[in-house]
Amino acid sequence: MSTLEGRPVIAPNATATRMAPAAYGLLGLPLAFVALPVYVHLPNLYAQQYAVPLAALGGVLLLSRSIDALVDPWLGRWGDRLYRHSWRAVWVAAMLLALAVALGFAALFFPPAAALSSAGLLVWVAAALTLSHLAYSGLGILHQAWAARQGGGGLVQSRWVAWREGFALVGVLLASALPALWGWGMTTALLVLFLLLGLWAWQRTALQAQSVPLPAPSAQETASLWQPWKHAGFRRLLGVFMLNGLASAVPATLVLFFVQDRLQAPKAMEPLFLGVYFATGALSFPLWLKVIDRMGLLRTWAMGMALSVLAFISVNALGQGDSTAFVVVCALSGIALGADLTVPGALLNQLIDRCGERGRSDGAFMGWWNLATKLNLALAAGLSLPLLGLWGYAPGQQDPQAVMALGLAYGLLPCLLKLMAGMALYFGLMRPLSSPHIGTPS
Repeated sequence: MSTLEGRPVIAPNATATRMAPAAYGLLGLPLAFVALPVYVHLPNLYAQQYAVPLAALGGVLLLSRSIDALVDPWLGRWGDRLYRHSWRAVWVAAMLLALAVALGFAALFFPPAAALSSAGLLVWVAAALTLSHLAYSGLGILHQAWAARQGGGGLVQSRWVAWREGFALVGVLLASALPALWGWGMTTALLVLFLLLGLWAWQRTALQAQSVPLPAPSAQETASLWQPWKHAGFRRLLGVFMLNGLASAVPATLVLFFVQDRLQAPKAMEPLFLGVYFATGALSFPLWLKVIDRMGLLRTWAMGMALSVLAFISVNALGQGDSTAFVVVCALSGIALGADLTVPGALLNQLIDRCGERGRSDGAFMGWWNLATKLNLALAAGLSLPLLGLWGYAPGQQDPQAVMALGLAYGLLPCLLKLMAGMALYFGLMRPLSSPHIGTPS
């Protein structure tokens, strides 16, 4: 027997325990489902259908996303306070945040365009987008912090993270296809349904989980937003995570340019390339869990980095018409993506436990982690696009110099960044295995 909210909770049976990570991870699907249209479809919709000026729209998007990224650490500390209060407080906040996500999404894709001028639409999209971003980030941080608070070894934490990220990839696949197939009305209705199912499954998992007594945090610990940075292990892990994430974000930024101008593939093949990448990533999670069980988290991450380098180094040999070979590249890099999505989150959760911060600063760790994730996306565009311009490439150019520049930016630059991440992983985390902040890799 254990208690939750002061009520006796029967310890879950073996089947419930095995299914708990899957039920917990289901909320990852709607969170990813809502993110892709907001990042991919929204700018095109407002520019093409509502004639909003691109420059002004870009400024609004940049401002909203900057606010979202910068407040993540504070959202994390707010989440810590909710968890210290009660699960009921977390649950009520999660439901309100999910409602805000759904309302913001509907407002963005069903604006009162007839009643608003172009300037009015900009104000509308700024308000709705900021609401969506903040609610999405708050709900995501609460969800991530819950898994970190469950404790367990590397394999246990990997299961929580793998199910969450696996469902997220399913959400990306659905969100990439459904708006074109069924329209925004049905897409919004499905988002609401997925949110309800995800919240219900998370609630059931939380009520079945055994609570673990945690020491009460001191006043200094509860007040400090910067608590995670006091731990050398977090600083080293975050450095590896950012280098590795930047290496993955650069090709994600440039993939359509590469497909259109280097491969010169038909536009109808673009969904195939992206679908293979995300589908193999989702299907690879069971494989990576087995590798983690045998080799530990750190060596598994290094193996994923090596596979990614092998996949991307080959793209410089591809040219016009090599679409089939590029499908293979997408499959291999998708498998490597599975390691990138499973291992870092599990390492972070394990580090929180070993630093003695579980139940104290989980949300703060997640807030800084999410800030780093969003910073990587911004850095990828800020690094790769100017480099392409310096190297002589512009969208639509297919002369030899431009095509070579595109290949270097899409294929070589990520490999260099991955190798730097691998070196940081080895020297910062794998060699000092005796560190009290990281400990053994599994």
